[in-house]
Amino acid sequence: MNTVTSENKREKAILVGLCSPPEIPRTLVEEYLNELVFLADTAGADVVESFIQDKKLRDPAYCIGKGKVEELVLFVKEKEIDLVIFDDDLSPAQARNLEQKLECKVIDRTALILQIFAIRAQSAQAKMQVELAQLEYMLPRLTGQWTHLSKQKGGIGNKGPGETQIETDRRLVRNRISLLKKKLKEVSLQHDTQTQGRQTIPRVSLVGYTNAGKSTLMNTLCPEAQAFAENRLFATLDTKTRRLELNINKLVLLSDTVGFIRKLPHTLVESFKSTLDEVLQADFLLHVIDISHHGFEDQMEVVKTTLKDIGVEHDNIIEVFNKIDALEDPSLLKDIRAKYPDAVFISAVRGINIVLLKEIIGQHLAREYTERKISVHVADYKLISYLYEHTEVIDNCCIDEQVELTFRVRKSQRKHIDALIASSSIALL
Repeated sequence: MNTVTSENKREKAILVGLCSPPEIPRTLVEEYLNELVFLADTAGADVVESFIQDKKLRDPAYCIGKGKVEELVLFVKEKEIDLVIFDDDLSPAQARNLEQKLECKVIDRTALILQIFAIRAQSAQAKMQVELAQLEYMLPRLTGQWTHLSKQKGGIGNKGPGETQIETDRRLVRNRISLLKKKLKEVSLQHDTQTQGRQTIPRVSLVGYTNAGKSTLMNTLCPEAQAFAENRLFATLDTKTRRLELNINKLVLLSDTVGFIRKLPHTLVESFKSTLDEVLQADFLLHVIDISHHGFEDQMEVVKTTLKDIGVEHDNIIEVFNKIDALEDPSLLKDIRAKYPDAVFISAVRGINIVLLKEIIGQHLAREYTERKISVHVADYKLISYLYEHTEVIDNCCIDEQVELTFRVRKSQRKHIDALIASSSIALL
């Protein structure tokens, strides 16, 4: 899906947003378009101008009104524009009609985000996930792509070769989608097998809006992580997991995940579910927020909504307000602290309050775990093996034929472990 060229040959683009007050006020559309400028830059396009159409109902043929279309036609010709990007999703027919009218490439926000993911994908898994999302996006848009081959008249016995080609393409795309889904399932199973040994180690995941500073924070917390960090959207696609030593001499596994964004394409969320498994399996999350962004509270809501969409339902989340050193008005910090009293305020770049953040992570973990001590007969190897596999064994001591085990167990596992101990007639020490 080659929509926007690479940065060595940047394209000239214009943006188009649709405003329909009071549901979608103009100020909100302007904010969306500002973000779209950032997205276009990340994909390799320079935005020349932005246009906003005030319209209650979307035009079925062009999305925007015919008068606005004519305005765009003149601007595209005058400024030699290569690409028109719509902030709203376009139907296949709308995209085709606009391309014919404007005589240049026309894409929507979803296609742009898919292109950025394609550029950023590094691992084989990420490349497969992006390709799957692209194909699912492309499938309904194949109609009409081969009409130039249909020269015969309709009627029985006169089926045009163009229609045959479309059906062939659809079948090829569907086959490729099935193959990619099968491969991703295999990769997910392999990942589960490889990470079985992590089950006893507390897991923490970084989540947040794209470009909030998650990768920078991971590099600060785990200097050996070397996670790619850049002031661009979706700098990280592949989940990276590193060991984090806390001040209480406690080890946790810290994972950096793909950032979220408004109007994140559903196909991408579905494709990246295996990557987001780290979020689902984490004991708790660090929600990293760019406090210097004027719309940070809207971004927080986007992250919360996306987490709910992928199945995260617990409240074990620590809000981490990043970039406090970049606040234009430092006096605002006092008001935000008062509004979010349980949050942590840091600067990942300058290392401000990183020690405090580690302490809070440790305190949070301490509340989630209970320490137990039991004496088990050496013959009860099944119980001993289970405890080693599903809890964190801190110490063990052999006295004659008894094994004294000291272990830490999660709240979610406590009832099950207690039931096992009770069925083995073993008392807690």
